[in-house]
Amino acid sequence: MANAYPFSAIVGQDELKRALLIAAVEPTIGGVLAFGDRGTGKSTAVRALAALLPAMQVVKGCRYHCDPVSERTHCAGPCGGEEGVENAPVPVVDLPLGASEDRIVGALDLERALTRGEKAFEPGLLARAHRGFLYIDEINLLEDHLVDLLLDVAASGENVVEREGLSVRHPARFVLIGSGNPEEGELRPQLLDRFGLSVDVRTPGDVASLMEVVRRRDAFERDSAGFGARWKAEDEILRDRITDAQRRVPHIELGDAALEKVTRLCMALGSDGVRGELVLVRAARALAALEGDDEVRDTHIVQMAPSALRHRLRRNGLDEGGAEVRVGRAIKEQFGA
Repeated sequence: MANAYPFSAIVGQDELKRALLIAAVEPTIGGVLAFGDRGTGKSTAVRALAALLPAMQVVKGCRYHCDPVSERTHCAGPCGGEEGVENAPVPVVDLPLGASEDRIVGALDLERALTRGEKAFEPGLLARAHRGFLYIDEINLLEDHLVDLLLDVAASGENVVEREGLSVRHPARFVLIGSGNPEEGELRPQLLDRFGLSVDVRTPGDVASLMEVVRRRDAFERDSAGFGARWKAEDEILRDRITDAQRRVPHIELGDAALEKVTRLCMALGSDGVRGELVLVRAARALAALEGDDEVRDTHIVQMAPSALRHRLRRNGLDEGGAEVRVGRAIKEQFGA
C-alpha cells in the first residue's frame, strides 16, 4: 500500500486511531466497530494502519500466507515442504455487501472440477484476510447470518468448510473492522456485543480542525509520494511503538486492584456476561504496552472503558442519558475522574 494515507497525518479521530492501534497490538481483542458520519476517514484509517505495520513473513507461494514458524504443518494447501520464506504486506481485504457465502468462506474450484475432474478448494476472502484485516463498510446492511459467520470465524481463528464433498480447515485469524452510518440501521445487540471495541466517529466540530483535514487531504491527492515522505519519520516511530508493544504485551502486569476496578465498573453498568471485563482488561493491557508502562494503571482503564463498554449496555428507558453519558458517570463514580 505504497499510496496509503499516512496514519500519523490523520487529524483528530483519536478514539478510532487508538482502537485500531490496540487491535494491531492485541488481535484477540475481538475487532473494532466504527459507527459515524460518512466521509470521516474510517476506511482511510484502516488502510493507513495496515500500511504502517511491518511486513510479515509468509511461506513462499502459500495461498493462505501461513506463518512459517507456527502454521506450516496445519495448512490446507501444499505448505509442508521447503518452499522458502518471503515477506508480504499485511493484507486488508474489503468484503462487499453483495458477497455470497461461497465467496467469503471458499468453495469448490469449478474450473478444475469441470476440466480435470478434480475436487479442489478455491480459498475465499477469509483466507485472503488471514493475519491481516477484514474490512466491511456499511456492516449494518450486511445480512445477519453472514455477520454471525464472520464473528464466529474471527473468534475461533479457523475456517471450516464442509460442502460439495469438500472437507477443508484452514487458519483464518484476522481483525474484523466494521463501519457504518447509524442512520441506515443498527446492528442487533447480540452482534454488537461480539465486537471488542466500538467507537463513534464524527466530523470535526471546529473550523481549525476541519481546515486542517481538507488541507492535508488535498496535499495528499496532489502529491501522495511527497506527502507520504513528509510523514514518514512519524510513521516509523509509530511502527516501532507497535512492534515493541506486540513484544511486551504478554508481560504487562494486571494487579488485583486494577482487576477489581474493572469488574466493579462493569457491574455498575450492568453489562451482561464477562465479555466486557475481558475486552477491557486486554485493551488496557495493550494500551499500557503502547505507552511503555509495565502494568495496567487506572488511566489505561479509563481511556479504554468507553470503547470497550458503550455498546454492551442494556437499553434503559428511564435513563435520559445515552450510553456515553452512562459510561462516563460510572467511570467518575469508580475512579473519581
